[in-house]
Amino acid sequence: METERDTDEGGTGTLGKAMAVLETVTLAERPMRFTDVLAVTRQPRGTLHRQLSHLVREGLLDLTPDHVYVPGLRLLKLAAASWARNDFRVVAAPHLERLHGHTGETVHLGVLRGREIIYLDKVESRQAVRMNSQIGNASPAYCTGIGKAALSALPPAALDAALRGPERRRYTPNTITALPALLAEFETVRTEGVAFDREEHEPGIRCVAAPIRDVEGTFFAGISVTGPAYRVSQEQLALWAPQVVEAARAIMAELPARLGPQR
Repeated sequence: METERDTDEGGTGTLGKAMAVLETVTLAERPMRFTDVLAVTRQPRGTLHRQLSHLVREGLLDLTPDHVYVPGLRLLKLAAASWARNDFRVVAAPHLERLHGHTGETVHLGVLRGREIIYLDKVESRQAVRMNSQIGNASPAYCTGIGKAALSALPPAALDAALRGPERRRYTPNTITALPALLAEFETVRTEGVAFDREEHEPGIRCVAAPIRDVEGTFFAGISVTGPAYRVSQEQLALWAPQVVEAARAIMAELPARLGPQR
């Protein structure tokens, strides 16, 4: 005899229900509390609690100190591996190469997932000293150029949710951690259309980035040029900024035809 434990026919078994919970939290417009998930899934309270606890233990979801559920790091890494093979990377690749050709420095493509930026693609610098970033790795969004660019494209409520929660770590003396200062920084990014990492995440590393988003507002990403401070000045980054913005806009212009119908 089959039970809920060993069958998933029609998505009604344990796996199907857990996947429904995972999808509910992942696709939500804002982080969800237990009662929010309960209202949407209409599962028994005890069953839902066990499923959420299991998803958190597996790293597919995280439970924040504010008692809301958000996508977990393991899920983000799986998503990044999938995104790295899809049309978004294909669309962006020639623009990354072109930007790299103009600057000679490392060019990154990243997508925003929760409070982190996941690197989807990278064109390495031709110089002897290179970046340690790797495709699939995650970095905090609030203190990286590409992360700040992606965050700047979020609606106000989503940006507020992304900036609140656990205390932000100060990685370098230049890291902006105070919420008022961060909000002012993002207002500047929205106004100017570019974000800068002024040695805020790693000492000696500077970056200029621009936001990328799809027309439906379902994903937020960024493209950046990164280099060591000893050979890349803030003035040089400012000179490259229009080219970074142009690359981001070119990618966005191609996205509706390539990704729109799939999303």
